[in-house]
Amino acid sequence: MEQLQRKLAEYTASLYNEYIQLQQLQDESNPDFVVEVVSLFFEDSERLLNELAKALNQTNVDYKKLDAHVHQLKGSSSSIGAQRVQRVCIAFRNYCDERNVEGCLKCLQQVKNEYTLVKNKLETLFKLEKQFVDAGGSFPVV
Repeated sequence: MEQLQRKLAEYTASLYNEYIQLQQLQDESNPDFVVEVVSLFFEDSERLLNELAKALNQTNVDYKKLDAHVHQLKGSSSSIGAQRVQRVCIAFRNYCDERNVEGCLKCLQQVKNEYTLVKNKLETLFKLEKQFVDAGGSFPVV
């Protein structure tokens, strides 16, 4: 149990920017708050990434629509603390303003990569938390 608790604490510390602020909003009255919010972020992000890819595959790219999708992804990333996704979205929006399709395509790939990283990290964290709770542990882990 102690080893699992230490592993969970170390992993949580490694995710500080992506997780800690959101975790502070969770309490006993809604123990699944973070998992629910992050699951919604995953669903929304995947939908937006698909919309971005579709928009960039058009013969005539609608940069206004593209920018709206990137803005939405930037906002939701910011709300869960996914700062690396958010930073790529800022660059992406600049390329939208410049109507630079090559820059937008490059940023789309970068944002997909950063999203995949944060998703994998958070899913691993949720599994560790579940193992900890299933083993009889309780939060907060210090």
